[in-house]
Amino acid sequence: MAATAPITLSSIDGALLPRTITAPIFEKSVEQSAIMALARPAPLALDATTSVPIPMDVPTADWVGQAAKKPLSTGGVDVKQMQAKKLAVLIPVAMEVANTNAAGLYSQLQKDLPTAFARAFDHAAIHGKTMKGAAGPFTEYLASTTNSVTLGTATQGNGGIWADLVTGMEEVIDADWDYTGTVADHRLKPKLLLATDTTGRPILVDTQTPGTDMAAAGTLIGEPLAYSRSVSGKQRRQSASVDSGLRALGGDWSQCAYGVGMDITVRVSNEATYVDEEGGVHSAFQENLVLLLAEAYYGFVMGDAQAFVKFTGTPSGS
Repeated sequence: MAATAPITLSSIDGALLPRTITAPIFEKSVEQSAIMALARPAPLALDATTSVPIPMDVPTADWVGQAAKKPLSTGGVDVKQMQAKKLAVLIPVAMEVANTNAAGLYSQLQKDLPTAFARAFDHAAIHGKTMKGAAGPFTEYLASTTNSVTLGTATQGNGGIWADLVTGMEEVIDADWDYTGTVADHRLKPKLLLATDTTGRPILVDTQTPGTDMAAAGTLIGEPLAYSRSVSGKQRRQSASVDSGLRALGGDWSQCAYGVGMDITVRVSNEATYVDEEGGVHSAFQENLVLLLAEAYYGFVMGDAQAFVKFTGTPSGS
């Protein structure tokens, strides 16, 4: 019997996606990530054992006289070590699709992988957890801040949800940080659009930029706004995910930095087995499947957690 020919996608080595596919996937994952929309990019070493120092502030310069002693920076510049962390997803595909419609499979990967990567990255950066609730890859995460405002605290006559958001901004600014933007859960959007003053006029009409499907979505209380379902933790059509009650996070986004790897590796197998979410074991050979294991590298570091404030509400279903 002749040996089975190796499975390839569009006659390209299955070990690494071509650059024409890799670049758009990473670009779209950045667009769809609320955290990446507001935080600043930084270099990332692909070697998972190498840490890249990331300064979280700028040094303080001062005036000096001729031939006088040069001033030492007093800014307390905090340097964080960013380390590459692997993000992976296993995708079962019918063998007929992989063999006869490689172009269509690549197109689907371009649509699905950015969403999967962006969701997982935001969830880890916000909650410090994996998508299944285990300890996440990043030791620092945004929700660890102790600054918190409960939405619905201020009455309509006292400004309502607008006043609640400004109160959170005030907590950050009073602690000598800048308030440069907000990431919000999609469940907050209708609450913002329904908010009115005592005469019934909408007070928050700048929360959405029409004609865009990116995370960045206009402004809120005068600063950039980005939406992500990872803020609450409750992902659409994902039964295992849980609503944490977190509705938004805002603060000084210069205190966050992220890094993105330059390659996405894809390993392909038609003989491996995999375990589904219910614990069932499947054989790719027996079920005539091709398994695509996609892996990428991301990094995230954060300065002072107190540069941020949490906005909480009632979890859905409560």
